[in-house]
Amino acid sequence: MIDRLVDAGLPAKVCCRVLGVSSPGYYKYRARPMSPTQLRRQWLTGLIREVHLASRGTYGSRRVRAELTIGMNVEVSVRLVAILMSNAGIYGLPGPARIRRIRGIVTADDLVNRRFARQRPNELWVTDITEHPTREGKVFCCCVMDTFSRKIVGWSIDSVQNSTLVVNALDMAIKNRRPEPGGVVHADHGVQFTSWSFGAKIRSAGLMPSFGTVGDGLDNAMIESFWSSMQIELLNRKKWRTRVELANAMFDYIEIFHNRQRRHSQLGYLAPNQFEIASRQPQLPA
Repeated sequence: MIDRLVDAGLPAKVCCRVLGVSSPGYYKYRARPMSPTQLRRQWLTGLIREVHLASRGTYGSRRVRAELTIGMNVEVSVRLVAILMSNAGIYGLPGPARIRRIRGIVTADDLVNRRFARQRPNELWVTDITEHPTREGKVFCCCVMDTFSRKIVGWSIDSVQNSTLVVNALDMAIKNRRPEPGGVVHADHGVQFTSWSFGAKIRSAGLMPSFGTVGDGLDNAMIESFWSSMQIELLNRKKWRTRVELANAMFDYIEIFHNRQRRHSQLGYLAPNQFEIASRQPQLPA
């Protein structure tokens, strides 16, 4: 308590008198060398600052702890990380809000039925569009996510949202992944996704289209969760001047941060690229 008051600029003698502590005893306490526990906590706080900075100021205590334990081989509890972050004034961004269910009417087949987990790559892709304003006007981004690893396998950014936007994103995903026939591409009932050109692109690759319930975000919850994280961790953190500035930031977030660096709680705190590499390695017999 006295240390905090003194660090805030109050005279040490006044603080000791008010709190009923002897001045010689306080100065003797201050002159003692730091204990091993204090030294380790100070060292950990420095590592936490580095991890938080590398995460672009987005990681909370759980992801910081995952980076320390998995990425740096430093054993530490999530409780201690939370305490040290709080003491140092380091905070992660709040997580995405839960999606409120909206009842709708089924107008097309849903091949997913909210079961997004898959055991192999390219079995299920989910896709959607988001938009964000700049001083020049809106920027629209369409992404295609592989639900196996949460990796964004295709994306397209433009100043208009039309069928070309979604077809380009899907075309990029197909060229990057070369999926085997039989995979599912799941979307909502937006006019871009129900367009003939988007359906033709799906069928020409040997894939199957799937559409969720009208007006229900939970039917495409995995990609909605990605948009929520992107909104919190990138889009809402500043005012964007030009479309080019925002488009470049979106590219950087998707390809560099999300796919290669951002640790995902549902992937054992691995980044999507790391998870896919780990999944290809043979498992040793127990």
